[in-house]
Amino acid sequence: MEKTRVIFAVTLLCLLLPELNVVTNAQDGAATEPITPALFIFGDSLIDNGNNNYLFTAAKANYFPYGIDTGGPSGRFSNGLTVVDYGARYLGLPYIPPYFSITTFGKNILRGINYASAAAGILDETGRHYGQRTSLNGQISQFQETLSLKLPMLFRNQEELSQYLAKSVFLIDIGGNDYLNNYLQPQRYDSSRIYDGESFADLLMSTLTSQITRLYNLGARKMALVGSGPLGCIPSFLSKSRDNSCVESVNNLMVTFNSRLIQMTNTLNQSLPGSYFVYQNIYDLFNDMTHNPSKYGFSEATKACCGNGKAGGEVTCLPLQQPCPDRNKYVFWDSFHPTQAVNAIIARRGYSQYATDCIPISIYQLAQL
Repeated sequence: MEKTRVIFAVTLLCLLLPELNVVTNAQDGAATEPITPALFIFGDSLIDNGNNNYLFTAAKANYFPYGIDTGGPSGRFSNGLTVVDYGARYLGLPYIPPYFSITTFGKNILRGINYASAAAGILDETGRHYGQRTSLNGQISQFQETLSLKLPMLFRNQEELSQYLAKSVFLIDIGGNDYLNNYLQPQRYDSSRIYDGESFADLLMSTLTSQITRLYNLGARKMALVGSGPLGCIPSFLSKSRDNSCVESVNNLMVTFNSRLIQMTNTLNQSLPGSYFVYQNIYDLFNDMTHNPSKYGFSEATKACCGNGKAGGEVTCLPLQQPCPDRNKYVFWDSFHPTQAVNAIIARRGYSQYATDCIPISIYQLAQL
């Protein structure tokens, strides 16, 4: 009972915390002034910065030790900052507020909104066993509501609003949960019995194409689509492996997903007039990190810094659990999510002036168009 009261108190405190306000070191290639009007973010727990705090769900990170390196928990599934936190800084923007935050009103929303929701997927059913979460369809509906009710009052006319949207960057990082919390859980979902790996990827791409087209019709023109990492190498799977090695059958699914996403990016660039799409390759970088961690300054690439104590950990970090003391040496924070140190590297290689992991141009260059 006492532990329950502590957890409740911590959760309540986190809901009342102000927006994350931490000082970060100067970043190579970071813009000193905004190079894009706004960054609108859609995705899952990798970039959720507090939306699930407000939902009735088991997919939450609003308790210690999450956020241990940034002054306390904020709802981010990390020991600190996410890729989009760093990414916003590279674009000259502040931290982007979550949709459900009370601060997402008035001029606070002019630099963008984060709609990402932990456990969410491209498919509406994905992650349902966690409870409430906002699927990509739901996130786009939230953006549509923002566009209808909040943004118009901040512009003189529709043309000015349309230009603002056309110059803003829309980032979509989603799809991993459609495997982790759908296809790869046959005890809960039928998808793996209905589709093989190829046809399931086709289903996701067909659905995602419709969703992105919907965003385009709402005014989005510059979009960055983020590929999936090698999910077979996360601690959740490593902990079940006899030799602590990556599960290649899972990685092969992600390779198929990413190849389809690249094809879709090329198709959309040609089929939606005035649009520009960028693909961010996460897979190769993360795969190299897990196999050659010392190359990036890490010493541990198989165990989670915070988890259930097994070789890799099978659950997320538990409330008030003591994490590893040197987070900067770990690739993984918990069984599913990378550390802040990894997020910083991913952001630098995708958002900075010196980015190397985007096709055909970096997100930084996309923002400048």
